[in-house]
Amino acid sequence: MGKPRISYIDPKTVKDPAMLAEFERCAREGTPRPESQAVRAHVPATFWSFANTWRDVFKNGVADHSIKELCRIYVSRSVLCEFCGNQRSMKAASAGLKEDDYSDLINFESSTRYNDKQKAALAYAECITWDLPATDELWARLHKHFSEPELVEVGYFVAITMGQQRWLRTLNIEHHQIMAGQDGSMAPGFETMDKLVESKQAADYWAKISPKPVSQAAE
Repeated sequence: MGKPRISYIDPKTVKDPAMLAEFERCAREGTPRPESQAVRAHVPATFWSFANTWRDVFKNGVADHSIKELCRIYVSRSVLCEFCGNQRSMKAASAGLKEDDYSDLINFESSTRYNDKQKAALAYAECITWDLPATDELWARLHKHFSEPELVEVGYFVAITMGQQRWLRTLNIEHHQIMAGQDGSMAPGFETMDKLVESKQAADYWAKISPKPVSQAAE
């Protein structure tokens, strides 16, 4: 496990009470976890831009939160951002989303785990993430299941999270390095550093599997 490419700001050195409270929330609730925010904290405007967007667009907003959570992990598994892909939304879990619901995301179209609305949102995420053609058929499908405000929010969220994850995967950051000892939002098997290391060594660890959907891999 190498050194982060950009240093962490130690929360113990933070003087702003609001920023420190947000760090404490990150450790307690996750998504985001404190390590990524400890990098963003080099520029307070960046720290707050992300914190506020995550609160207002991901955790709250007009679209179903669990659908946004599925899209978030779809992006993680597509761009191989392990830092983001090993987190889970506590809010989505409390609403009934289960760990098994993440297992078929890359090949969601052929899966029986997702309903038509979820598949439409994931097709939207797939189109954005993999630069696929935005066909009339895709948009007819999206308008069937979502209002225009929901389409704005989901599309914006996918774009924001994809950009962040493509960036974070270059930083060599890892969980349990900042404000360690709390496991808020960590995926099963990643609650501690020891468990994380063990899970990453497993033959079926998700990041060892090709992220390309079947339709893309066949091309």
